[in-house]
Amino acid sequence: MVQNRVAAMAMAASLVFAGGAWAQVAPDAAWQSVLDEAKGETVYFNAWGGSQNINDYIAWVGGEVKQRFGVTLNHVKLDDTAAAVATVVAEKAAGKDTGGSIDLVWINGENFVAMQEQGLLAEGFATELPNWQYVDTSNPSVTVDFTVPTKGQESPWGGAKLVFFSDTARSGPVEAMPKSAGELLEWAKAHPGRFSYPAPPDFIGSSFLKQVLIETTPDPAVFQKPVDEANFEAVTKPLWDWLDAIQPVLWRSGRDHPQNYPAMKQMLADGEVEIIFAFNPAEASSAIAAGELPDTVRSFTFPGGTLGNTHFVAIPFNSSAKAAAKVVADFLISSEAQLRKEDPRYWGDPTVLAMDKLPEDDRDAFAAIDRGIATLPPSQLGPVLAEPHSSWMTRIEEEWKRRYGN
Repeated sequence: MVQNRVAAMAMAASLVFAGGAWAQVAPDAAWQSVLDEAKGETVYFNAWGGSQNINDYIAWVGGEVKQRFGVTLNHVKLDDTAAAVATVVAEKAAGKDTGGSIDLVWINGENFVAMQEQGLLAEGFATELPNWQYVDTSNPSVTVDFTVPTKGQESPWGGAKLVFFSDTARSGPVEAMPKSAGELLEWAKAHPGRFSYPAPPDFIGSSFLKQVLIETTPDPAVFQKPVDEANFEAVTKPLWDWLDAIQPVLWRSGRDHPQNYPAMKQMLADGEVEIIFAFNPAEASSAIAAGELPDTVRSFTFPGGTLGNTHFVAIPFNSSAKAAAKVVADFLISSEAQLRKEDPRYWGDPTVLAMDKLPEDDRDAFAAIDRGIATLPPSQLGPVLAEPHSSWMTRIEEEWKRRYGN
């Protein structure tokens, strides 16, 4: 029955680029009922609000779903997604099984695992969305989030890949930059005070620790299972050895760390450090376009692979507007919305769609994106290193604080 419904949804409404315009394909009866129920509903979308270009993109989405589907999108700006999780936890504890205050949440990793384990998410819906047919399901991270199967309880929204960048006017060509965590350590020793990373639990700082963790561990497959306290110390020893070695040659001798990625970006612009990193391949080009970094900044990556994942939207179990939340989620994976999101003029976030599943005009539109002078093409981003099980980072962040926290 589920397979039949999915097949029917695959023929449902979708946005198709043809002849220079986006056309609406007639929905099937099942999706039409969702559209009918969604009309007039308000979706309270809890999403990180710390980036103006992302906020602007979400506002654009709001305008589109209002015009096309009669759905009102209210962006509830968060500093930390954990706050949304805590809200749903509190509502469930209070017996508020309907009429919840959150209808859609931007989520992945530890927060998704926590919500799934506690029964805080609506039943699987993602694979039944009409535009699911275009999603790149060959990428395992769209159906497995930090080693945990999503069970359709979250819909992919964008990709992420760790990239590094430097100002070639000061540090020379990126071809001479480090090509692994091991080479980065040697570079830092040769250039004391010119590298740092945000202190965990900052997201980008923790992501950097994961990169080093995976690279320095002889058998990283161990991270695809929950942490085992019995071997935690032995498994993570190479990480601590690496961090101990780099600590004295970090910016300010490791006594302080950048607060977050924006702080690192400013440090690169001011010449305080020579290498920084981001979890978005278009970040350097976007910063150049915004006047935040000089146009001599270029990106580089590690040939052996860097950390990558997918981020999602999910619907809490007690959402007040489940139908409208599904409509928004479906629009987010339409060709039109994904094309705009990948364009660095608006965001620069990598698409979750498979080019070979799209109509030719859509593929051409993606190929025509000007990704910017500092953005590596997808073919040069290197392999994706899979995220560890979320329990590893919980323990590693605790241990990092004990060892290096000020």
